[in-house]
Amino acid sequence: MAPGLGLAYPWGRDVRRGTPVVVTMENPNYSVVEIDGPEAEALRAGGVPPTMDKGRGRSAKQFTWVLILRAHRAAGCLASLAAVTWALPSAVAKRFRRAAAAEGLGHGHGRGWLLYGFIKGLLALSVLALTVELAAYWKGWHFQRPNLTVPELHVPEVEDIQGWLHTAYLAWMSFRADYIRRPIEFLSKVCILLFVVQSLDRLVLCIGCSWIKLRKIKPRIEGDPFREGSGYLHPMVLVQIPMCNEKEVYEQSISAVCQLDWPRDKFLIQVLDDSSDESIQMLIKAEVSKWNQQGVNIIYRHRVLRTGYKAGNLNSAMSCGYVKNFEFVAIFDADFQPSPDFLKKTIPHFEGNPELGLVQARWSFVNKDENLLTRLQNINLCFHFEVEQQVNGVFLNFFGFNGTAGVWRIQALEESGGWLERTTVEDMDIAVRAHLNGWKFIFLNDVKVLCEVPESYEAYRKQQHRWHSGPMHLFRLCLPDIITAKISSWKKANLILLFFLLRKLILPFYSFTLFCVILPLTMFVPEAELPVWVICYVPVCMSFLNILPSPGSFPFIVPYLLFENTMSVTKFNAMVSGLFKLGSSYEWVVTKKSGRSSELDLLTSAEKNRKCITLPQLQKRLPENSELIEINARKEQREKVPDDAKKANKIYKKELALSLLLLTAATRSLLSAQGIHFYFLLFQGVSFLAVGLDLIGEQIS
Repeated sequence: MAPGLGLAYPWGRDVRRGTPVVVTMENPNYSVVEIDGPEAEALRAGGVPPTMDKGRGRSAKQFTWVLILRAHRAAGCLASLAAVTWALPSAVAKRFRRAAAAEGLGHGHGRGWLLYGFIKGLLALSVLALTVELAAYWKGWHFQRPNLTVPELHVPEVEDIQGWLHTAYLAWMSFRADYIRRPIEFLSKVCILLFVVQSLDRLVLCIGCSWIKLRKIKPRIEGDPFREGSGYLHPMVLVQIPMCNEKEVYEQSISAVCQLDWPRDKFLIQVLDDSSDESIQMLIKAEVSKWNQQGVNIIYRHRVLRTGYKAGNLNSAMSCGYVKNFEFVAIFDADFQPSPDFLKKTIPHFEGNPELGLVQARWSFVNKDENLLTRLQNINLCFHFEVEQQVNGVFLNFFGFNGTAGVWRIQALEESGGWLERTTVEDMDIAVRAHLNGWKFIFLNDVKVLCEVPESYEAYRKQQHRWHSGPMHLFRLCLPDIITAKISSWKKANLILLFFLLRKLILPFYSFTLFCVILPLTMFVPEAELPVWVICYVPVCMSFLNILPSPGSFPFIVPYLLFENTMSVTKFNAMVSGLFKLGSSYEWVVTKKSGRSSELDLLTSAEKNRKCITLPQLQKRLPENSELIEINARKEQREKVPDDAKKANKIYKKELALSLLLLTAATRSLLSAQGIHFYFLLFQGVSFLAVGLDLIGEQIS
């Protein structure tokens, strides 16, 4: 029999106190009474226990029924567990087939196959190591530390070794202690160092945000430029709405922009449509025509070739001859709904500040409480705007442009080289180049623009891939320009070390490497152990700091911590593809929108317009395309039900493989009775499993 570990397993708990006593009565209908603690002492003294009435007990028949009920309950639990275990593999296999059919994975390697192969290799090694450890444990070959102060493992004497299997196991222990432990310890120390540096950066940002709130520091407009008799001259403003197949949101975004409170002769709206669906093009044209008839200066532009994605679209619009008559340009993505006073809150900041190139407003999300995924996104984005953008704007006059809900001085765009098509983060590209040319930025935390966050994991995953591969691709391109730029050395250091390396490269690297690779490996190489503060205390503290800007999200701190580690797989994969310029680094997928609106006036206006514009009216406005509209309308009506019926969750193989790896490591941690490791690996494995089966999005609300 193998010696015991001497420690309680995480699922077990000894709640007995005192000495159990069995009392047999002389009556044939005897009672069996189990007494613990004070009751036992009272019985031994010949008295009556304080919590037991005199003469009361359970008969043998009652005791039998209790045992039968407990056995029935245990059998039901086992049956349910067996049913789930039996159904899970078939469900996973079905989803694998659906995913392969949808993505065409049968032809060559899919995207991310290298990372997936690496994870599969780790999983195979972990299963093999777990098999060896379980066999050694049941044979009594598990070697525990003599006490908590001695770090070395106890190895038995030569005479205790029996058989070649035991000898092979000892050789494996020596090999991992001499050759595997050192690389893992070195890599873990590097990750811990990066982890501490990134945590200090977050702490400094939070202190800066607290200082801003304490001193009430924010950009202010002197006086009221729009009061009667002020003589304020409204500058010419160009408003751009780039979109591509945005059928769900085009109407409400155009409606919101057309209601901006600004003199009609002082601003022009460009609807920059890159849609490939001709029916959507016709709908957008009809919406533009409707507002044009109401006296709004709005024009429709469509490109036949969608080169350069959004950057190419904006660059094409800025090449129009009439743009030279405008001083500022405001940009809104298709799902953004600015309030009517947006221009009045942003444009005056440029007055008397010739070095100011950008005024950025904050995003506000209409669907942040839709499901668990949107709530977790809201935590990250609130920290990004309230802490990162605000602190960098106040103390550095620089931050990454968010691509929308901002106003640019056209002169700043032209002097910085305009919109370039070299990356998928054209907004960050133009912001870096403008900063290198000496332009300053302002972030307005109290000016909010309504928008959406992705409601499904698939859309969120594609968005995060673009947001993390693009910056690394941009870093490769603009590093020589940063080094040779005529700006101060500390600004160069901030751009290279903090803006790019620490926040865009180091964060996904250490998060994936530390929690998804090193931590599982330490379970199979116990000689290399991670301290508890790295696994538990510091991540929890950092999660609290991240949640501070959105205090209503405190109940979701545990899912947030687990989900951020889960998303590190996608972010790490995107970072590597962007850094080494792999195929997916220049991939642009339009984030799917749902078309939600939280403002009653916009929603009512959209419903009214939808009812007013009938198909005959649309044909009257666009007679040359009326037949095409009828055909597409009928086609959409026929395909609507089958598409909804065929909708099914995808399966994500990398996340699923990592979930099995973490759960395997959690099983191994039981042999060492490492409670904190077990719970962390178990919960993290379940989180990866949920995401791998795509259960984090629309299903959890």
